[in-house]
Amino acid sequence: MWEIVGKLICMFKGRSNLSIDSKGRTSMPQRYRGVFCANKKCKLVVTADKDKCLLIFTLKNWENIEKQLSNLPSYNDEARFIQRLLIGHATESEIDSQGRFLIPNPLREYAGIQKKVILLGQGSKFELWAENIWNKNMKSWLDNNNSSEFNNNALSDLKL
Repeated sequence: MWEIVGKLICMFKGRSNLSIDSKGRTSMPQRYRGVFCANKKCKLVVTADKDKCLLIFTLKNWENIEKQLSNLPSYNDEARFIQRLLIGHATESEIDSQGRFLIPNPLREYAGIQKKVILLGQGSKFELWAENIWNKNMKSWLDNNNSSEFNNNALSDLKL
């Protein structure tokens, strides 16, 4: 599900510290803006994640995710929860000429976003975190994941 730009596969990676303006907009880093553009419009999809952050997809990637979500069994409670959360909160936003995009107020409230945010590349999507929540979670993850069980099991297939 990587966005193909020309012959290159675009993987979203890295961390950007950003701010939200008074209208609820933030900027997409310049190096990624073109990936969101098609037919002279630059659009993205913002939705909620179960970890209380927001997910940002290219329109093309979102269409693939939405199709997969729609095909989940409606009788499965976990599937219904994920459908309600991701599809129910999905909102298209356009990147303006200054590279800004709107994060709707209900999504900002859901993720606890006020002024400072962290945009975190995660391969085919971005996560958008309230800076204070990111810092708190990161400390917790680091403290909890220093266990030998995590180091031995979760990373055993990686060649680092």
